Amino acid sequence: MSVAKHHVMIKGIKDGLVFLLNDACEWQDLLQELQHKLEKTHQQILTGPIIHVHVKLGSRDATEEQKEEIRSVIRQKGNLLIQSIESEPRKDAAAEEPAVSMTTLKGMIRSGQTLHNEGDLLYLGDVNPGGTITSTGNIYIMGSLRGMAHAGVDGDDKAIIAASHMRPTQLRIAGIISRSPDEWGIEEAFMEFAYVKEGKMEIDKLHQLHRIWPESNVKL
Repeated sequence: MSVAKHHVMIKGIKDGLVFLLNDACEWQDLLQELQHKLEKTHQQILTGPIIHVHVKLGSRDATEEQKEEIRSVIRQKGNLLIQSIESEPRKDAAAEEPAVSMTTLKGMIRSGQTLHNEGDLLYLGDVNPGGTITSTGNIYIMGSLRGMAHAGVDGDDKAIIAASHMRPTQLRIAGIISRSPDEWGIEEAFMEFAYVKEGKMEIDKLHQLHRIWPESNVKL
């Protein structure tokens, strides 16, 4: 019977051998080829002194029973001593972490216009009274915010709204709506940001951002 020899690769390293096992083929096909390789090939290195073996399973999540099957096959060659049987993290594991997405746009949002963005938004320009800017993430405006801004529209109450000149008609973060700008208690409208604290929206100078995002502080 002919066996396709694509599932098992044996490589020599400084302290022994590495068995690279295909992580996409059927398990029984893999065991069959492993047995075949040990019986029919590499006889010149599979005899003699003890050889240390490291088994690499790729991204296959093998059970303990399956690992024992591998050990049983390899142990048939008395000079092979298994040092490890390891799987690698799946390549798509990193995709499970939310990717940080920042969009940069520029222009002017006039009365009656609405700009929406997915992820964080850096807007270079002004939002005029009657204009609206919304985003699922944070909103950073390098210009005047004199219209309405809504950050974290999908419910992220950790989002913030920052602007060089903060004089909006209304601010929203997730489902929380700001108080009237006259009640903020800040005399200067320069580089401020809005955030949610204990279910209420607060406004502060931008240089105080480190208080709510301490993990992003620069350490000198």
